[in-house]
Amino acid sequence: MSDLGGLPKLALDWRLSGQGAVLATVVETWGSAPRPAGSQLAIRDDGHMEGSVSGGCVEGAVIVEALDALSDGKQRILEFGVSDDEAFAVGLACGGRIKILVEPVGGAMPVDVLTQLVAARESGESIGYVADLRGDARTLVGADAYRDRFRLDRSGVEDDGQTFVAVHNPPLRMIIVGGVHIAQHLAPMARACGYDVTLVDPRATFASPARFPDVTIVEEWPDAALAQLGLDARTAVVTLTHDPKLDDPAIVAALRSDVFYLGCLGSTRTHAKRVARLQDAGFTDEIARINAPVGLDIGGRSVAEIAVSIIAQVTQVLRQG
Repeated sequence: MSDLGGLPKLALDWRLSGQGAVLATVVETWGSAPRPAGSQLAIRDDGHMEGSVSGGCVEGAVIVEALDALSDGKQRILEFGVSDDEAFAVGLACGGRIKILVEPVGGAMPVDVLTQLVAARESGESIGYVADLRGDARTLVGADAYRDRFRLDRSGVEDDGQTFVAVHNPPLRMIIVGGVHIAQHLAPMARACGYDVTLVDPRATFASPARFPDVTIVEEWPDAALAQLGLDARTAVVTLTHDPKLDDPAIVAALRSDVFYLGCLGSTRTHAKRVARLQDAGFTDEIARINAPVGLDIGGRSVAEIAVSIIAQVTQVLRQG
C-alpha cells in the first residue's frame, strides 16, 4: 500500500469541522525521489500539515500552492526538477523530478468521493482513487480495474499521461504459527517490510511478550485462531512448529482461503508426510500452493538466515506472483 496512512480521513475530518483542507499527492517521479508515487501531504487552512511528499523547500512550495488553491477550489499540478548539486536542499537524494497533484477538499476532490474512500479504507476494502490530471473527473474503482497496480501496491500515472491511480490496499498481514527461534527473527523482518504480524501458539512459554515484543500474540489453537483472525488475499501464513497437531489445522485453514502465501517449515521428507495427511483429508490440487520446504534456497543455515529466506520468498510471491 502506498504510504497514505490516515491522511484521507484526516483531511475529511478537517473539512467536516469547517476548516479548509487540501491533499497533495505524489503522482509521478523520475530519477531520485524520497517519497514514492501515492505519498501524501494533508494541509489545513492554517498551514498545519501532516504527512510528506518530499522534504526541504519542495514541501514549503506545495503548502503555498495548497493554501492558494483553497481560494478557487481547483487542482494544481506542480513539478519540481533539480540537478544533483541542488538535490539535497530540496529533499531529493540526487537529481530527479517529482510531480505533485494538489486537490482542495470540497473542490477538485469532491467530499462525497473522499467520504466513500475513507469508508472503504476503514472497512479493509481495496479501493482505487482515480483522478484526471487534465480535468475534473474523480472516481473510485475496485482492485479488478488495475490488477497489476493493486498486486504491486503501485500508485502512478497510466500510459495515457493523464489518469492517476492511487492504490489504497488494506495492510499486509503475516500470521506465524509457532513461537520458535525462527519466528523471533522473522517477525521483526516482516514488520520492517510493512506487515502486521500475528503470532499464533497455544503454548504460553513459547508465545510470550518477552520473546515477541511488538507482536500481536494469540494463545489459541491454530484452527480457532485463524477462524477468529480471518484470512484474505493480503495475508501470508507461515507454519514453523514441526508439530502436525499445530501446523496442520493452520495449513487446512489457509488452503481453504485465498491467502497469497502459505509456507511450511520442514524437510522434503517431512513435507511428503504432510502431503499424505492432506490427501487423506481430501485435498488435491490445492496442496501445490504450499511453499515447502519454506523459503528460497539460499543455503541458509542459521535461524536468522532461514528467516531471511522466508521473507524473501514471501516478497517474491507477493510482487511477482
